[in-house]
Amino acid sequence: MALNIFKRAGQTVPEVKASAAGPVIAFHGGGRVAWSARDTVSLTKTGFSGNPVGFRCVKMIAEAAAALPLVLQDGERRYEAHPVLTLLSRPNGAQGRADLLESLFGQMLLSGDGYLEAVAAPDGAPLELHVLRSDRMHLVPGQDGWPVAYEYKVGAKKHRFDMTGDVPPICHIRSFHPQDDHYGLSPMQAAAAALDVHNSASRWSKSLLDNAARPSGAIVYKGVDGQGQLGSDQYDRLLDEMASYHQGAANAGRPMLLEGGLDWKPMGFSPSDMEFQKTKESAAREVALAFGVPPMLLGLPGDATFANYQEAHRAFYRLTVLPLAGKVLASISNWLAGFTGDGVQLSPDLDGVAALATEREAQWRRVAAADFLSAAEKRALLGLPKQADE
Repeated sequence: MALNIFKRAGQTVPEVKASAAGPVIAFHGGGRVAWSARDTVSLTKTGFSGNPVGFRCVKMIAEAAAALPLVLQDGERRYEAHPVLTLLSRPNGAQGRADLLESLFGQMLLSGDGYLEAVAAPDGAPLELHVLRSDRMHLVPGQDGWPVAYEYKVGAKKHRFDMTGDVPPICHIRSFHPQDDHYGLSPMQAAAAALDVHNSASRWSKSLLDNAARPSGAIVYKGVDGQGQLGSDQYDRLLDEMASYHQGAANAGRPMLLEGGLDWKPMGFSPSDMEFQKTKESAAREVALAFGVPPMLLGLPGDATFANYQEAHRAFYRLTVLPLAGKVLASISNWLAGFTGDGVQLSPDLDGVAALATEREAQWRRVAAADFLSAAEKRALLGLPKQADE
């Protein structure tokens, strides 16, 4: 007798309305990676205030760049006294030169943008300089795309800086950003993924310490017949006792008392658990790479890129500190020239940087031994202005 696989006459099939992709959609977010927010405020909290590697990178670069000895000169002379030097020595009532520049460099490293405000006297001369927070500043573009104003917002209050005058009151210095015409790209944004990994590894380590620094395990309940389950009251009581007497560093090593039917099955560290420390160190090196700080200077293990500490220190100044300081000081010089009318330039004094002493000494010897160069050409190669009789 053949099996009838067709439905019987008059039989109704229950109508079910469901998408064939339903099971896939249900599990769509199961393995999604959770990244932190990428705005300036969130990155500052997670990458600077809440991460030791990001904090140290920003502090090292900002402090080193702010402590550079500066020279002010034009094509004719090097100035020992000048209104620009006087202004920078005491830019405002609360800060000195190093404090002001450290704040400016720090804002650029955290957000990619630095904003410097000039408070002008009635005659137009700048009296004070102030660094404004980048997360509070908003650029107002004109019809041609150039900024016509900046708005500084604190809570519900706003102040508008008009940029259409002869001398703009705001000096905006931004890092290169390939996809934004008005705002810069910070190293903190480039290192955001590595910062998330490093912070997650730190939280995992803290969770391990909170659980007495031991691998997790399982409590197995067996009834009289080898099967069964705990009642709700028994289950709640067991959880309370575990949290009160067996978690945290203070309870490390305390023996566990299990009543009848309960058995503890310890679980060893999995290979993925053992790789967490290496993952954390790798993320730390990626953060240092984004900021341009040699990992050796941060004390990170496993890094042998440079032969010694002195070489890493020199590379740190040459490749990170000096390019950033040169860019910022050039922008400040051109901006202040609109107030003073003098074509002077601020620049780092390379001969005063201890990390570059060996390199500068070798350059001085090479230039001094070049008999085919005139004295004026030698001075130009060393970054010195012309002599008075030239």
